[in-house]
Amino acid sequence: MVIFDEITRDILGCKKCELCRSRTNAVPGEGPIDAKAMFIGEGPGREEDIQGRPFVGPAGQLLEELLYSIGLSREDVFIGNIVKCRPPNNRVPTIEEVQSCIPYLYAQIAIIQPKIVCTLGNTPLNALVLPKLTIGSVHGKLLERDGFVFFPMYHPAAALYHGELKDVLENDFLKLKEVLNSGKINK
Repeated sequence: MVIFDEITRDILGCKKCELCRSRTNAVPGEGPIDAKAMFIGEGPGREEDIQGRPFVGPAGQLLEELLYSIGLSREDVFIGNIVKCRPPNNRVPTIEEVQSCIPYLYAQIAIIQPKIVCTLGNTPLNALVLPKLTIGSVHGKLLERDGFVFFPMYHPAAALYHGELKDVLENDFLKLKEVLNSGKINK
């Protein structure tokens, strides 16, 4: 726990890239350090920047509903982002910003040792699994890399903006429940 707390302190004081200049709060992520599942988004939005917590806006509310639908709560999983500070105007983080921040996430993953890492959207999928993949082609499928199991999903915000994706996201959560309950992947 001490090492995890050190990572959090480092994130809160980070000045490795330009995002630190415009942030209100860094958002290290939250959840138990023995979480079976991690949910990783792109970066904090406006509400997250204000509160210093991940997924607390409308997309976070949908994420909580989806978790509840498969018998989980926010407190059961670790929720974080690729970058820990809000990009201006919610733009996609630059490669340099991702490269500055991702060592923190790698350290969090190494400590938590989740059963599965759910990437929410293209940015975490490309940063953690493979740069050329698209969420539309691999959502709901198990992928492995560096000894970890990844489960790509659409970002909840995508379902808020494109209503037809809500059913897709709900179905992917049902697949996730099957995977978590199957015993095929261990923790």
